[in-house]
Amino acid sequence: MTTDNHSTLFSPLTIASPDGTGLTLRNRTILSPMCQYAVDQQDGVATDWHLQHYGAMAAGGFGMLTVESTGVCPVGRISPRDLGMYTDEQTASHRHLVSFIHAQGAAAAIQLNHAGGRGSGRPWLPGLHTGSASKEDGGWHTVGMTSESVMEGYEPTMALDNAGIKQIVASFAQAAQRADAAGYDAVQIHAAHGYLLHESLSPLVNTRTDEYGGSTENRSRFICEVVDAVRAVWPDSKPLGIRISATDWVEDGLNIATTSSLMRNLVDNHGVTWVDVSSGGLANTPLQPSGPGFHAILGAQMKEALAGNNATVSVVGGVSSPEQAETMLRTHQVDAVSIGRAAMRNPHWPAMAAGKLGVAKENIPAAPQYWRAQW
Repeated sequence: MTTDNHSTLFSPLTIASPDGTGLTLRNRTILSPMCQYAVDQQDGVATDWHLQHYGAMAAGGFGMLTVESTGVCPVGRISPRDLGMYTDEQTASHRHLVSFIHAQGAAAAIQLNHAGGRGSGRPWLPGLHTGSASKEDGGWHTVGMTSESVMEGYEPTMALDNAGIKQIVASFAQAAQRADAAGYDAVQIHAAHGYLLHESLSPLVNTRTDEYGGSTENRSRFICEVVDAVRAVWPDSKPLGIRISATDWVEDGLNIATTSSLMRNLVDNHGVTWVDVSSGGLANTPLQPSGPGFHAILGAQMKEALAGNNATVSVVGGVSSPEQAETMLRTHQVDAVSIGRAAMRNPHWPAMAAGKLGVAKENIPAAPQYWRAQW
């Protein structure tokens, strides 16, 4: 066997689980969840588009694929054309998808989400403007932490009462049970980008005065309840992850110190073993930084905060070149990289990256049917 250069990016990674078994990935490339807006008839069921989209990424060598934001209930979807995980038909479609991903040697994670006041949106597709979808286009009256709009162009929401919050917590748990039945290896709870759990955590949006608002502890309560409910039904052999907006990029908003402290609590006391770091997503905040690996510093700060906690830290945002990803890992800024837009441009990004990093030909993670590609 040819010896390669021992690329860190293409070394195995084990994400911990409560029972100690963990989930071992063939490499440290993770497909970032990216909405496809490809659901037909607003039924939340995965389609042939999803099969080819995720199938290509799995065949292209990713260690794990994170299936896009999947609504835990009908009003939890980002748009009328989003995936759902609250009916038997949806669960069956995910089972088929997961089976194909596994057949290509990749692990499968699913991002469970409640969009809150950013729900009922128009799909972000060419020719469509962002904002709330009309009733005629399948829209609905959204719910949120308050009755105020969280994004420009979106309709005001209906403020959740305590009973409504408890129902959403239960919906996350029920969706996690369905995800397990579908065969997913990991769950990622979406607490970023202005959706409901980010709404609850950010002081820019959450102006409640009850036990779910005010102090950082109160604003963290909803997230902790969701994590506990999911962990209670999610198998101890499987990792539980969370995507977080580490900062709102505004002085009075979330910052890395607050989110790092919350993640330490979730890892130490609530069973989270994987933290995926992003940022921003709320209205009325300045444009966040962009460019190659622009979240790397946030990932490094999160990893330092979780040092010794046996948690995997991944980062998303502007990771596009193999050398950049390799450097982030070799310098211990993060444990894994989440690849988004670069994967859309090239579903075989991991195989290409492995070739560029000098990984031995026989160890390049590509489907055998593509041996002629000569990575």
